[in-house]
Amino acid sequence: MPLDPVSLLKDLVRCPSVTPADAGALGHVEAALAAAGFECHRVPRGGIDNLYARWGAKGHARSFGFNGHTDVVPVGDPASWSTDPFGAEERDGHVWGRGTTDMKSGVAAFVAAAVDFVTETPPDGAVILAITGDEEGASVDGTRALLDWMDTRGERMAVCLVGEPTCPDRMGEMMKIGRRGSLNAQLTVRGVQGHSAYPHRAVNPLHALVRLCDRLASHPLDHGTDHFDPSTLAIVTIDTGNPATNVIPAEARATLNIRFNDSHSGAALTDWLGTEAAETDAAFGTRTEVAVTVSGESFLTPPGPLTDLVSAAVAAECGVTPVLSTSGGTSDARFVKDHCPVVEFGLVGRTMHAVDERVAVGDVHALKAIYGRILRDYFA
Repeated sequence: MPLDPVSLLKDLVRCPSVTPADAGALGHVEAALAAAGFECHRVPRGGIDNLYARWGAKGHARSFGFNGHTDVVPVGDPASWSTDPFGAEERDGHVWGRGTTDMKSGVAAFVAAAVDFVTETPPDGAVILAITGDEEGASVDGTRALLDWMDTRGERMAVCLVGEPTCPDRMGEMMKIGRRGSLNAQLTVRGVQGHSAYPHRAVNPLHALVRLCDRLASHPLDHGTDHFDPSTLAIVTIDTGNPATNVIPAEARATLNIRFNDSHSGAALTDWLGTEAAETDAAFGTRTEVAVTVSGESFLTPPGPLTDLVSAAVAAECGVTPVLSTSGGTSDARFVKDHCPVVEFGLVGRTMHAVDERVAVGDVHALKAIYGRILRDYFA
């Protein structure tokens, strides 16, 4: 009997798996996979639980992988929801609850598709599922841990599909073939405190910081590339902690985020920030510390066999050919790309992370059908 993805989705939503809690979510997935003959391994690290499941021989040249997560973001104020955020209520043709869109429906759909596929038409190859509980958090002990564990065990995916929501408004309209890189920088500018009536006796770090932020924000990083929009730089906060109107503070701080395309690297952007800070310090007599964290480099899976495979399956099931996009934020595909070619395809993401998050029941069944067709075509 085919595995119902909506039933599995409801089981998953009823697990309040806010990162880093698993709350039993991976247990539902493991039970469904183990019953279909998948070899399952829990891969815990750093207080995070992860699941690796494989049907077929280890190291097979033809091995199709799915990646996804069962952890969710917090619900916010439960009273602002029209239903229990972890109740998995079905009404108005939707299942309601935290994680329905991002991305327990995706996990339920590819688990159901994989189970039905290996049960009905056992392939000559391997089907692999790598599911984490740490995508919405620091993402240090989730997919990274699974890939590290796979490397030590000789487990390999030849290609991988990440089941994150990718469609802006309607099912099938977009797939992701890459992502921009993301860099966060904390700027700390130190000067000399003094009386605001005697600014010549002080060194005002705010003047330097404002000038530096203006220089950075006014500089066009690029004009876009073949598959990417122009890179962006956003200043997200400026802080001094100074309550007095007659005191020039000794220190000021700012934080910025850069989303960058494949014409840049995290290292090159870090060098640029350092150079701009040094030039500003020389002009103002300040001392600036630049602390950078790169959460992921930009990457691209060029159009080819994998993108053609997914596009054809989406077109066959939805009647629309998906746009190949690199828009949006980051995902665990930024880690998978170091292991094998990877693309992303999933649901409409309009309500992800929102109050009253919900998913259309028909879209969950459609997503399972798409994933099932992808598996059949890959192993044909």
